[in-house]
Amino acid sequence: MFTYHDVQLEVKDKIATIVLNRPEARNAFNGGILKGLYDAAAHILADPSISVAIITGAGDKSFCAGIDLKMIAAGEDMSSEMKRHDRFGHIQIYRDCFTAFEKLPVPVIAAINGFCFGAGLELALGCDIRLADETAQFSIPEAQLGIIPDGGGTQRLPRVVGVGKAKELIYTGRRIDAPEALRIGLVEHVYPKAKLMEETLKLAQEIAKNGEPVIGCKRAINIAVNYSSDVGLLFESSTQQAYLQAFQDGADKMLQSVKKEK
Repeated sequence: MFTYHDVQLEVKDKIATIVLNRPEARNAFNGGILKGLYDAAAHILADPSISVAIITGAGDKSFCAGIDLKMIAAGEDMSSEMKRHDRFGHIQIYRDCFTAFEKLPVPVIAAINGFCFGAGLELALGCDIRLADETAQFSIPEAQLGIIPDGGGTQRLPRVVGVGKAKELIYTGRRIDAPEALRIGLVEHVYPKAKLMEETLKLAQEIAKNGEPVIGCKRAINIAVNYSSDVGLLFESSTQQAYLQAFQDGADKMLQSVKKEK
């Protein structure tokens, strides 16, 4: 078990489990969670044994309730020493944090337990797959606070649920429950509360069994989302060619080994 500020990281059987660990504050974002997520992402990037990552929240009430408004009201600086030297630097710091998970080579699964609001939802949108328990609730309420979503929500939510539904959720700040999130495609599955982590681990293990090709699949799918189909098809073909060449090289070595034994 690794502890990075207010984030815990456990690596077991090729699966990294990241836990936002501020249950007393419903795992709301503060400097400790922000820095901890950066460190956890760096750890996963540097560890070739990891095939899948899971992000969840400590306790049974909240995945992440968004930015800690009490901290903001008290004038605390969430980015502290990570602060950039421009007026929008603090926004970019936590937006880039979500992008770091989107760009990890391994798949990332969000196991959403309870509240998933604001920046918490934007973190989940940076994951590849979202699973929820039956108590989960979702909202992107920034407009109600006189601001706009600035952690990637205006960009990622339309790609997940469609433009019209994303506009409805962002313009109103409306809260939706797990069945509605499933219906609109915001999450892939909803499970009983006691079964969420068990089912998440099952999915992670199923993915991990497929090994290296999954990394190529993630890269190709991310390109499909962000670029034209011509670029995506070219990348898909070149990636497949690399895997086929590696497969052929491995088969040739095995055949040569068999011949030597004879």
